[in-house]
Amino acid sequence: MGVEAVDGWMSLSDTVFSFLEEGADEGSHGGGGGDDAFECESGDDEGACEKTAAENEAFWESQQQLLYEALSQISSAEVKLLQRTKDAVGKMQENGIVCSCSRARMVKECRNCALAYIAKELHEIGYDSAVCKSKWKRSPDIPPGEHTYIDAKMETRSGKKGPVRLVIELNFRAEFEMARSSQEYSRLVMCLPEIFVGKAEKLRSVVKIVYAAAKKCMKDNKMHMAPWRKHKYMQSKWLGTSERVLVPAMDFLATAVPDRQQPAKLRTSMLTFYLHASHGGSGSAVN
Repeated sequence: MGVEAVDGWMSLSDTVFSFLEEGADEGSHGGGGGDDAFECESGDDEGACEKTAAENEAFWESQQQLLYEALSQISSAEVKLLQRTKDAVGKMQENGIVCSCSRARMVKECRNCALAYIAKELHEIGYDSAVCKSKWKRSPDIPPGEHTYIDAKMETRSGKKGPVRLVIELNFRAEFEMARSSQEYSRLVMCLPEIFVGKAEKLRSVVKIVYAAAKKCMKDNKMHMAPWRKHKYMQSKWLGTSERVLVPAMDFLATAVPDRQQPAKLRTSMLTFYLHASHGGSGSAVN
């Protein structure tokens, strides 16, 4: 099956980012809810308090708009690749595919095998897909780490600029979820797709926007910004140096699994990898 070449972005104005400056994190460990952070207390200057609350509301509205604009930058080829990825995830969820590294569990319960399976499915319908592993060293700002995801290289329509690399993250929204977050931050994160497909430029924009929101949420709630939530760390997951591993000939087996063995509810979390079956229509490009 042939794969359509990547076309240009749909007509959208350039996104202007409004994010907090990098630097020393303020505050210390603590709690506090987002909606209560700007309530006036006895003795406070009422005018100043109202101004602060208005600025807070304006910030979250602007971040919602910036995120919407960033996610709307999508080509028809990306829409098709996203649908093919969702189809592969649905097949993995429904057909009881057995994990290749452990016959005791399903592919959907093993992140490494899930990534390899999806990459293999995409490769079989004509995509130059692979599992990527990024790895970075410790720096003064962030600890060392590594992350695995999928990418697909696609030719442009003109073919003059070489192939375009599209990042595929199967558990995207969960990468930004955090406990004790404000309602405003939680609402922003819920706008993120569970499965992300897009160019590096779009991914870089989204990471900046959500990082700015996370930093403000932490500051308002007097919470410490963990090093693995910093902008540099999050970018390193998908935009740093990575090793591309071509799809291996893995032994995936389909088997009939009794209903009682199926998990009652699939969840996404920061610690355990579960994929929601995300089915949708064929979709059209967003203008």
